[in-house]
Amino acid sequence: MKLRTHRMIDESLSGRLVRLEEGRATVRLSTSQAMAADERGLVHGGFLFSAADYAAMAAVNDPRVVLGAAETKFLAPVRKGETVMFTAEVTQVKGKKRIVAVSGRVDDRTVFEGDFICFVPERHVLEY
Repeated sequence: MKLRTHRMIDESLSGRLVRLEEGRATVRLSTSQAMAADERGLVHGGFLFSAADYAAMAAVNDPRVVLGAAETKFLAPVRKGETVMFTAEVTQVKGKKRIVAVSGRVDDRTVFEGDFICFVPERHVLEY
């Protein structure tokens, strides 16, 4: 399956798409020093959210998909140098609306969970 959305994402910041199926995607985020929020190497949550969002968009895989809302939980800290695997699955389709469940794990530890509400408008959001 070919990725049809978010093809210009900077993989060093938002993760690398490593698996894509109908309604499902996996993104690997290799964290770096540039993502650290403090001297102890705590990764800023914005990078985790970005990778989770990218996984959700890829799971929908429509060139017009946009994020409408998200309810997320940061369940455990991530340190620079750790790799986070985000899995996303479309759990509901209702017209233009898609609900996507996303989970982020470092090895066997769940560090992130979220439900992303995505929309697929009839034309690109910047054309409105």
